[in-house]
Amino acid sequence: MSLFPKPYADRVARLRVTTGFLLALAFAWFSQPDVRSLAWGLPLSLVGLLLRGWAAGHLEKNIRLADSGPYAFVRNPLYIGTLLVAAGLLVASQRWVLAFLFVAMFGLIYLPVIELEEQHLSNLFPEFAQYAKRVPALWPAWSGSTGAHRSFQWSLYVRNREYQALLGFLTGTALLIAKVMVLPSR
Repeated sequence: MSLFPKPYADRVARLRVTTGFLLALAFAWFSQPDVRSLAWGLPLSLVGLLLRGWAAGHLEKNIRLADSGPYAFVRNPLYIGTLLVAAGLLVASQRWVLAFLFVAMFGLIYLPVIELEEQHLSNLFPEFAQYAKRVPALWPAWSGSTGAHRSFQWSLYVRNREYQALLGFLTGTALLIAKVMVLPSR
Protein backbone atom coordinates (compact mmCIF):
# COMPACT_ATOMS: atom_id res chain seq x y z
CA MET A 1 0.00 0.00 0.00
CA SER A 2 1.30 3.43 -0.96
CA LEU A 3 1.51 6.24 1.59
CA PHE A 4 1.60 8.87 -1.16
CA PRO A 5 -0.54 8.87 -4.31
CA LYS A 6 1.58 8.39 -7.43
CA PRO A 7 0.60 11.78 -8.97
CA TYR A 8 1.74 13.54 -5.77
CA ALA A 9 5.00 11.58 -5.65
CA ASP A 10 5.68 12.34 -9.33
CA ARG A 11 5.11 16.07 -8.77
CA VAL A 12 7.31 16.29 -5.71
CA ALA A 13 10.07 14.32 -7.44
CA ARG A 14 10.28 17.13 -9.99
CA LEU A 15 10.35 19.73 -7.21
CA ARG A 16 13.25 18.11 -5.35
CA VAL A 17 16.02 20.06 -7.09
CA THR A 18 14.17 23.39 -6.99
CA THR A 19 13.39 23.11 -3.28
CA GLY A 20 16.99 22.05 -2.64
CA PHE A 21 18.25 25.26 -4.25
CA LEU A 22 15.75 27.33 -2.27
CA LEU A 23 16.89 25.66 0.94
CA ALA A 24 20.53 26.34 0.00
CA LEU A 25 19.72 30.04 -0.50
CA ALA A 26 17.98 30.19 2.89
CA PHE A 27 21.00 28.45 4.42
CA ALA A 28 23.39 30.97 2.82
CA TRP A 29 21.35 33.93 4.00
CA PHE A 30 20.36 32.90 7.54
CA SER A 31 23.30 30.85 8.84
CA GLN A 32 25.24 32.33 11.77
CA PRO A 33 28.13 29.94 12.42
CA ASP A 34 30.98 30.26 14.86
CA VAL A 35 34.12 28.20 15.33
CA ARG A 36 32.46 25.91 17.88
CA SER A 37 29.44 25.18 15.69
CA LEU A 38 31.76 24.40 12.78
CA ALA A 39 33.77 22.01 14.97
CA TRP A 40 30.56 20.10 15.81
CA GLY A 41 28.73 20.30 12.52
CA LEU A 42 31.33 19.77 9.82
CA PRO A 43 32.52 16.33 11.03
CA LEU A 44 28.91 15.13 11.05
CA SER A 45 28.48 16.41 7.49
CA LEU A 46 31.70 14.70 6.48
CA VAL A 47 30.36 11.35 7.78
CA GLY A 48 27.26 11.84 5.64
CA LEU A 49 29.37 12.73 2.62
CA LEU A 50 31.48 9.60 3.09
CA LEU A 51 28.34 7.46 3.36
CA ARG A 52 26.97 9.00 0.16
CA GLY A 53 30.26 8.37 -1.64
CA TRP A 54 30.42 4.76 -0.44
CA ALA A 55 26.85 4.19 -1.63
CA ALA A 56 27.46 5.81 -5.02
CA GLY A 57 30.39 3.45 -5.58
CA HIS A 58 27.99 0.48 -5.32
CA LEU A 59 25.06 1.85 -7.32
CA GLU A 60 24.41 0.83 -10.92
CA LYS A 61 21.10 2.58 -11.51
CA ASN A 62 18.51 0.52 -13.40
CA ILE A 63 21.10 -2.17 -14.19
CA ARG A 64 21.56 -4.13 -10.96
CA LEU A 65 19.82 -4.06 -7.60
CA ALA A 66 22.27 -2.41 -5.21
CA ASP A 67 22.68 -4.76 -2.23
CA SER A 68 26.38 -4.45 -1.50
CA GLY A 69 28.33 -1.91 0.53
CA PRO A 70 25.97 0.22 2.61
CA TYR A 71 22.99 -1.21 0.69
CA ALA A 72 23.55 -4.45 2.61
CA PHE A 73 22.49 -2.61 5.78
CA VAL A 74 19.93 -0.04 4.60
CA ARG A 75 17.99 0.45 1.36
CA ASN A 76 18.48 4.22 1.14
CA PRO A 77 22.03 5.10 2.21
CA LEU A 78 22.19 8.08 -0.16
CA TYR A 79 19.23 9.69 1.62
CA ILE A 80 20.69 8.92 5.05
CA GLY A 81 23.95 10.46 3.88
CA THR A 82 22.02 13.52 2.72
CA LEU A 83 20.36 13.75 6.14
CA LEU A 84 23.73 13.60 7.88
CA VAL A 85 25.30 16.20 5.57
CA ALA A 86 22.33 18.51 6.12
CA ALA A 87 22.27 17.88 9.88
CA GLY A 88 25.94 18.77 10.17
CA LEU A 89 25.56 21.93 8.11
CA LEU A 90 22.49 22.87 10.14
CA VAL A 91 24.38 22.38 13.41
CA ALA A 92 27.19 24.51 11.98
CA SER A 93 24.71 27.19 10.85
CA GLN A 94 23.16 27.54 14.34
CA ARG A 95 19.77 28.39 12.85
CA TRP A 96 17.03 26.03 13.97
CA VAL A 97 14.52 27.58 11.59
CA LEU A 98 16.64 26.06 8.81
CA ALA A 99 16.38 22.68 10.52
CA PHE A 100 12.60 23.03 10.56
CA LEU A 101 12.63 23.85 6.82
CA PHE A 102 14.82 20.83 6.05
CA VAL A 103 12.68 18.45 8.11
CA ALA A 104 9.58 19.74 6.31
CA MET A 105 11.31 19.32 2.95
CA PHE A 106 12.43 15.80 3.79
CA GLY A 107 8.94 14.79 4.89
CA LEU A 108 7.08 16.40 2.02
CA ILE A 109 9.58 15.80 -0.80
CA TYR A 110 12.06 13.03 -0.02
CA LEU A 111 9.75 10.48 1.61
CA PRO A 112 7.40 10.40 -1.41
CA VAL A 113 10.41 10.23 -3.73
CA ILE A 114 11.81 7.28 -1.77
CA GLU A 115 8.47 5.50 -2.10
CA LEU A 116 8.34 6.25 -5.84
CA GLU A 117 11.89 4.94 -6.30
CA GLU A 118 11.07 1.76 -4.39
CA GLN A 119 8.01 1.18 -6.59
CA HIS A 120 10.27 1.59 -9.62
CA LEU A 121 12.82 -0.86 -8.19
CA SER A 122 10.16 -3.46 -7.42
CA ASN A 123 8.95 -3.25 -11.03
CA LEU A 124 12.49 -3.43 -12.40
CA PHE A 125 13.97 -6.12 -10.14
CA PRO A 126 11.86 -9.14 -9.10
CA GLU A 127 14.26 -9.79 -6.20
CA PHE A 128 13.51 -6.36 -4.66
CA ALA A 129 10.64 -7.73 -2.51
CA GLN A 130 12.96 -10.21 -0.76
CA TYR A 131 15.64 -7.53 -0.39
CA ALA A 132 13.08 -5.12 1.14
CA LYS A 133 12.03 -7.77 3.68
CA ARG A 134 15.66 -8.31 4.68
CA VAL A 135 16.99 -4.73 4.68
CA PRO A 136 15.26 -1.75 6.36
CA ALA A 137 14.46 1.42 4.42
CA LEU A 138 15.98 4.18 6.57
CA TRP A 139 17.36 2.75 9.81
CA PRO A 140 20.39 0.49 9.29
CA ALA A 141 20.27 -3.12 10.44
CA TRP A 142 23.75 -4.02 11.63
CA SER A 143 23.08 -7.72 12.01
CA GLY A 144 24.76 -9.89 9.42
CA SER A 145 23.45 -9.21 5.95
CA THR A 146 23.16 -11.63 3.09
CA GLY A 147 23.88 -8.88 0.58
CA ALA A 148 26.26 -9.29 -2.32
CA HIS A 149 29.97 -8.86 -1.72
CA ARG A 150 30.93 -6.42 -4.44
CA SER A 151 33.72 -3.90 -4.14
CA PHE A 152 33.43 -0.14 -4.25
CA GLN A 153 34.02 1.16 -7.78
CA TRP A 154 35.33 4.67 -8.43
CA SER A 155 33.84 4.47 -11.93
CA LEU A 156 30.36 4.21 -10.38
CA TYR A 157 31.12 7.11 -8.02
CA VAL A 158 31.94 9.22 -11.08
CA ARG A 159 29.08 7.89 -13.24
CA ASN A 160 26.62 8.70 -10.45
CA ARG A 161 28.14 12.22 -10.29
CA GLU A 162 28.65 11.97 -6.55
CA TYR A 163 31.45 14.51 -6.89
CA GLN A 164 28.61 17.07 -7.09
CA ALA A 165 27.74 16.33 -3.45
CA LEU A 166 31.40 16.85 -2.56
CA LEU A 167 31.41 20.19 -4.40
CA GLY A 168 28.19 21.20 -2.62
CA PHE A 169 29.69 20.28 0.75
CA LEU A 170 32.86 22.23 0.00
CA THR A 171 30.82 25.25 -1.11
CA GLY A 172 28.68 25.11 2.04
CA THR A 173 31.78 24.73 4.19
CA ALA A 174 33.51 27.66 2.48
CA LEU A 175 30.42 29.81 2.98
CA LEU A 176 30.27 28.94 6.68
CA ILE A 177 33.97 29.63 7.18
CA ALA A 178 33.67 32.94 5.33
CA LYS A 179 30.75 33.93 7.56
CA VAL A 180 32.79 33.09 10.66
CA MET A 181 35.61 35.27 9.39
CA VAL A 182 33.42 38.31 8.61
CA LEU A 183 30.68 38.13 11.26
CA PRO A 184 31.43 39.94 14.51
CA SER A 185 32.13 37.68 17.49
CA ARG A 186 29.19 36.91 19.69
